[in-house]
Amino acid sequence: MTQTRIPVTAGSVTELLRAELLEVDTSARRLAEYSFDASNYRVQPLGVIFPRDAAQVATAIKACRATDTALTFRGGGTSMAGNAVGPGLILDFSRHMHALLGLDAQAGWVDVQPGMVLANLTAEVEARTEGKLSFAPDPSSKTRATIGGSIGNDACGNHSVRYGRTGAHVIELDVITSDGAQLTATATGIHATDPDDDAAVHRAEQLSADLAALAQANLGIFRTELGRIQRQVSGYQLEHLLPEKGFNIARVLVGTEGTCAVVVRARMSLVPKPASALLLCVGYPDVVQAAEDIEIILEFSPAAVEGIDESIVATMRARRGEDSVLGLPEGQAWLYIDLDGDDPTDLQHRAEQLLAALRGSGRMIDGRTVPDPTERASLWRVREDGAGLSARLHTGGESWPGWEDSAVAPERLAGYLAEFRELLALHGLHGVMYGHFGAGCMHVRITYDLRSAEGRKVFRDFTAAAAALVVAHDGSLSGEHGDGRARSEFLPLMYSPAMLGAFESFRAIWDPAAVLNPGVLTKPDAFDTQLLLAGVPERQWRTSFDLQPKADPGHGIDPFVHAVQGCIGVGRCRSDSGGVMCPSFRATGDEKDSTRGRARVLQEMVRGALSVKDGWKSTDAKEALDLCLSCKACASDCPTGVDMATYKSEFLSHHYRHRLRPRSHYSLGWLPRWLKLTAYIAPLVNAVLGSPLGKLISAAGGLSTQRSLPRFASGAAWRREVDAALGTTSDTNGKPVVLFVDTFTRGFRPEVAGAAARVLADTGAPVSCAADACCGLTYISTGQLSIAKRLLEGAVRVLDDGSDVPIVVVEPSCAAALSKDLPELIHTEAARRVSSRIRSFAGHLSGLAAESWTPNPETPLPDSVVLQTHCHEYSVFGAKIQSAALASLGVGNVVEATGCCGVAGNFGFEAQHYETSMRVADQALAPALRANPGPAPVLSDGFSCTMAIKQLTPDRPALHLAQLLDPGKRTTPHSPQHPDTSLTDSKEQP
Repeated sequence: MTQTRIPVTAGSVTELLRAELLEVDTSARRLAEYSFDASNYRVQPLGVIFPRDAAQVATAIKACRATDTALTFRGGGTSMAGNAVGPGLILDFSRHMHALLGLDAQAGWVDVQPGMVLANLTAEVEARTEGKLSFAPDPSSKTRATIGGSIGNDACGNHSVRYGRTGAHVIELDVITSDGAQLTATATGIHATDPDDDAAVHRAEQLSADLAALAQANLGIFRTELGRIQRQVSGYQLEHLLPEKGFNIARVLVGTEGTCAVVVRARMSLVPKPASALLLCVGYPDVVQAAEDIEIILEFSPAAVEGIDESIVATMRARRGEDSVLGLPEGQAWLYIDLDGDDPTDLQHRAEQLLAALRGSGRMIDGRTVPDPTERASLWRVREDGAGLSARLHTGGESWPGWEDSAVAPERLAGYLAEFRELLALHGLHGVMYGHFGAGCMHVRITYDLRSAEGRKVFRDFTAAAAALVVAHDGSLSGEHGDGRARSEFLPLMYSPAMLGAFESFRAIWDPAAVLNPGVLTKPDAFDTQLLLAGVPERQWRTSFDLQPKADPGHGIDPFVHAVQGCIGVGRCRSDSGGVMCPSFRATGDEKDSTRGRARVLQEMVRGALSVKDGWKSTDAKEALDLCLSCKACASDCPTGVDMATYKSEFLSHHYRHRLRPRSHYSLGWLPRWLKLTAYIAPLVNAVLGSPLGKLISAAGGLSTQRSLPRFASGAAWRREVDAALGTTSDTNGKPVVLFVDTFTRGFRPEVAGAAARVLADTGAPVSCAADACCGLTYISTGQLSIAKRLLEGAVRVLDDGSDVPIVVVEPSCAAALSKDLPELIHTEAARRVSSRIRSFAGHLSGLAAESWTPNPETPLPDSVVLQTHCHEYSVFGAKIQSAALASLGVGNVVEATGCCGVAGNFGFEAQHYETSMRVADQALAPALRANPGPAPVLSDGFSCTMAIKQLTPDRPALHLAQLLDPGKRTTPHSPQHPDTSLTDSKEQP
């Protein structure tokens, strides 16, 4: 390729790259996805490349240099400082360049590509070394942050007290410079990766000479201004060029934020994995008093000392239930102290000594060790989700990054925090605090108003004052996130003019063309420009769902705009383990198919559409939402509570208004209507669908011919089952309950209705039955909201009798719709009353078990079950609702397939989604079934999940919890109770 300069346009650089057979995605949808990271900034790129190897990276770099196009590289895109956005091309390494290339356990190193996710790297290292070695850096974003990003920012993590920053673990780096030279940086210098590459050899020699000269000219300031505290990440870490540091070029490149060279391979050191660890949790009145105890704690050589405040805990409990935070002692702020070692007895003794010392200081309220692994995981989850949980608080308030990463020496942390809180109050702001207390690094999200000019002025004034404050405490603007767009402007407050000049010279030595990640560190963009909340038109996006936030964000912001802006980019939806979110991203690995990617496209829609009507017609948003399974997992798993299933339903409602819909919206979306007909002719329907004609009918309806269809039940079947069950009972002294037999159960699983009725009757409760209603779920998921609202209004008329009697719904997805979607779509007191009474079957029985009820199944309960919890039940009623119910009812071993089944209502039956649905099933459900072939029964209350299981293991049908607990027909007669005026002449039932 030539180095002829071409005026920079998207066309010029993409033409050069396509001539080299390297594809660039310049679609508006893709640009929307990559205009953001986890910071306050929005910078639209020219295009996005997903390189597969170093050669493609070199091609992209040369094209950018030839056309004077900026180049930014990223991994998980979780930067809170704006390091992962840029105005030119974006290289996303996470899609393809994520391999572990080699591991030497004896020498203690691993070779890895830059796109490998940290948690995956750690897991693979531990697996390959039989748990003897591990990769140490563990930032809270480790389940989606990559090794390349961690090198770029010099990330640290929760255990940095023990293991330090990422840079401490770098052995050597393969990099490509902006002029295309492929070099290897080591602890003692730099050389050509290929010794036969004469141009690279010459470039390495030139770099070595220039960097040595830079160090020689600045020995004094490098020794006095740099490396003063544990977390001094701001600026460039040029002290590693000093002779006493060994002229460590690999180390000096760490923390350069993509401004000097592009990393394509990293050799990282490994650490021994401790044989034992013990967590202590200590409660305090506030974060300042917690910080005052840090010096005492550090005397006990902890591996981690992390802190959180009460706002984060309260939000976690409000969003995910009280049982989502287990093991916290009394307090309003807490420290997590991790001790590790070889001897568990010694750890316990050290923990007792530490707690005694802390009691002696007089500041702690309460403290305890946390030996239980479930409680330990629960507490770390709260800390790791701190950034997201603090962004959208349970009170409805918002907070933002920008000054979220300052650091001081640990012994100065308490004084710094005390003055910092005064500074917040002076500017009328509140900060939610968490972070690495043991290393003196504070993460604070602040209640800025970034939507108005007045609020942005406060943002500027406060940030300047905060920068001055941390410098007055001999601290650093950044402790691990980097300076980026958020803090680079304030580096002159921290460093001398001579040091700033050295920074500029250092960068120019590496990148004289100035194409690598411009706008950060040197010659930075103003920190309060290109803000993502600025410039969004104030328009009304009328919605059917009630999306009004708990607290008014001000400035007349529309509720739909506020809702989609809930995504702040922390990227938990890009995790490939833990929780359920996001199954489509886990299947494809494409940002487009993550909750974050979809939210960013919707944010661009409300920003850039010519009108609201044009926005709802957006083909980019439609494409982004296509593989959303509407599983609702993001509503609970996303730390900020982004509810993409609701946004998709709302969008489809407007998008297809007065337009022809996909065929599956009629065949599956109208399922309640078709079940009215099949109720009378079920045998004929089953015969036809079981014949060769069935595949033609499926194809005509937009359904996959590869997935087996369910058998339809006659309309009388469920009535016979329930009437027979409620015609007998042994005792009716319990609290009354209403059994709601939903459309799916009536139409496909009448035997489950009978089993549910018998179980409820066996509890001793007077049981009445309701079936003359439909929750409208299929209409909601396909965005046919006018029909859904009519059905829900009918359901309210049937179910609202003015009482508070629990309504137990057989099908968990219908229970979720009546609990969550009903009050959001029908804005009446009656709807809210009904919603408050809804219980899932498992949830109701779990409550009874807590009151000492025990089941009396006809078949003894198994010792073990394989469990698939329906995603809607997981999201609305709690992640552990099913497993907790089973444990309380006496099932000892629950093998839980934590993940989406892949069918997800309509999704898995639709022809265009079949392959994706099977890949989703292979994330958790299919492996659980393969690993547990029997004799343990498979339990799945959700009808969609039972169909997924039928597809995977046709000879191993799933059971509903009611069938597992079914007492059989062993009780004495009584009269069934029906609140419906008629169970046979329903307008909504089949």
